Amino acid sequence: MNILFLADPLNSFKTYKDSTFAMMREAARRGHQVWACEQDDLVWQHGGQVQAMSRQISLTGDADDWFKVLQESVVSLADMDAVVMRKDPPFDAEYLYTTHLLTQAEREGARVFNSPQALREHPEKLAILEFPQFTAPTLVTRNISAVRAFHAAHQDIILKPLDGMGGAGIFRVPADGLNLGSIAETLTRDGTQTIMVQAFLPAIAQGDKRVLVIDGEPVPFALARIPQGGEVRGNLAAGGKGVAQPLSESDWHIARTLGPILAARGLLLVGLDIIGDKLTEINVTSPTCFQEITQQAGFDVAARFMDALMSKTSA
Repeated sequence: MNILFLADPLNSFKTYKDSTFAMMREAARRGHQVWACEQDDLVWQHGGQVQAMSRQISLTGDADDWFKVLQESVVSLADMDAVVMRKDPPFDAEYLYTTHLLTQAEREGARVFNSPQALREHPEKLAILEFPQFTAPTLVTRNISAVRAFHAAHQDIILKPLDGMGGAGIFRVPADGLNLGSIAETLTRDGTQTIMVQAFLPAIAQGDKRVLVIDGEPVPFALARIPQGGEVRGNLAAGGKGVAQPLSESDWHIARTLGPILAARGLLLVGLDIIGDKLTEINVTSPTCFQEITQQAGFDVAARFMDALMSKTSA
């Protein structure tokens, strides 16, 4: 099989922890042809198909020079056996345009995972609004007065932008309300940009759990990302410590409830973020933590993912 990964630049990969790399490695181990391209490689022209200048690569096994380019070629996405969309956030206008090109590629016969339509319809912060039974008190607004009222009601709150990743732009404002106005004004750009506000969950001390769901089925281990050094953020990119652990009863309940629903919409791979027993985000663009879970718990996440991908492409 020929598998095209639409991702960030290959030279930017941190292969010791990168989940896209883990997917590629597993695909190569099974004898599949691994191809890679970036967003700006995509082209559509009247009378033709969605194409991309792509590189077929082999994996060298070297930690630094980890890939070798075998050939560069313009390929039609419809000619690939699978296209795996793994571009990291932010979900900006260019990302949105890319999903529209991928939808056109689907019309031409391409098989894209995750579904570009599903990517558009499940922005990672806002997707939780559909499942309020599992979430903490949450406010979505650009109205600073509404933010102040939410703080008055809940006292200890978290504010975050809707397009961030890796914990970027997340602030905690406790009961004293110190700097609430300044933070709200900055994040909303003086009331012109919508943000999310949530009640602070003390269970963050035990970790912000990443629960992976593959084709509707939960991976039985989560990666609890535990804040370090007085940080409120557990994100690995913000210095959190990742600890693999079996899913809790509430983790299983949330994952088994959402998994089939999201899979039916074309989301082959989902990363649920859970603090305590509360769902805080639904990650669909490029969920991570494959390697940490595999290394610590012995569960081969990339193999499970590749099994699911092969099942979908052979259906």
